[in-house]
Amino acid sequence: MTKRFNIRHYTTADKAQWDQCVDRSKNGTFLFKRDYMDYHSDRFTDRSLVACDRLGRIVAILPANIHENTLHSHQGLTYGGWVIPGSGFDIISMMTLWDDSLDIMRRDGIKQLIYKPVPHIYHLYPAEEDLYALFRSGATLMSRRLSSTIYIPAPMAFDKTSRRKVRSTHSVTISCSDRIHHFWDILETLLHDRYSATPVHSLEEIISLKTRFPDNIILVTALEHDEIVAGALFYRTSTVMHLQYAASTERGREINAFPKLYQYVLNHLCSGCMYLDLGTSNEQNGMYLNQGLVRHKCSLGARATVYDTYTIML
Repeated sequence: MTKRFNIRHYTTADKAQWDQCVDRSKNGTFLFKRDYMDYHSDRFTDRSLVACDRLGRIVAILPANIHENTLHSHQGLTYGGWVIPGSGFDIISMMTLWDDSLDIMRRDGIKQLIYKPVPHIYHLYPAEEDLYALFRSGATLMSRRLSSTIYIPAPMAFDKTSRRKVRSTHSVTISCSDRIHHFWDILETLLHDRYSATPVHSLEEIISLKTRFPDNIILVTALEHDEIVAGALFYRTSTVMHLQYAASTERGREINAFPKLYQYVLNHLCSGCMYLDLGTSNEQNGMYLNQGLVRHKCSLGARATVYDTYTIML
C-alpha cells in the first residue's frame, strides 16, 4: 500500500490540532480532549500517536500510553482506539494507517499493543474500520465487558416491578445538581463498605473535570426532604448519555430510588442522544457477570452492548 501518513508521537505543541481532530472525527468524544486526558498525566506515560497528511496536518489520533514494552490505547480511558475522520478516510486509508503505525511501534521497541476500540454507540457515523484492521493483523480478543444500553428513539418499557417502584417514590424529587461533594461522600462510603474500593476519580479530579466540561459531566440526584438518597454521574457525548458512577444511601436502597432517577434522565436529559448506557456489569475482564446488577438494568429496558479489548504481539 502507498504510504499516505506521517505518523509520529504527540507533543504538547499539537494540543490545538489534536482537539480539532477530535471535533472533526466520526468516533471521537470529549474523553479524548487533552484537557480530559491530561488530568491523570502523572499516572501514565503518554505515548499517543498522531497521523499527519502530506501538508503536516493532523488527520487521525491514537490516545495511548506506554508501560514497559506494551502500548495501551489508553489505560486511563474506558475506550480509545484510532480517532478518525469521516470524509476522505475509508478502509483503505485505515489499512495504510494501521500498517504504518505498527511499523512505528516495532521501531520503538514495542512488543505488544493492547487496543480498546471505541464502541459503536459512540460513533457519529459507522467507524469500525479498525476492527477489520485488527482482524487482518491477527489480533486476539482479550476482554469483553458487557454494558447495558437503552435505545432512546424507541426505548423498551420498564418492567412492572420498575414501574411500581417509580410510582411508589412519590416523596422523592429528581433533578440535576451541583452537590458533587455530598454525592461523593455517598459513593466513597458505598464502594468502601461493599468492595473495599475507591472511585477511579478523586473528588478534586472530578470537580476539575466538570469545570472543564460542564455540558458533558452531569450529576443527577434523588432528594427526600432535601437529603440526597441516590445519585448518578453521567458523561454525555454526542450520541450517548453514559452512566459513570451511581450510588445510594441505605434509605435510597430501601425506597428503590433509581428507577425514578433513570426515568427522569430518559425523559429530560437525553434529547439529541441515541443511547442511555447504564455501564458494565462485569469483573475479571468480562468472565464474571453480576447477574443481579444486569437484571436490574434489563428491567429498565436496557440490552447488551460490548466494550472489547484486543491484543497484538508485535
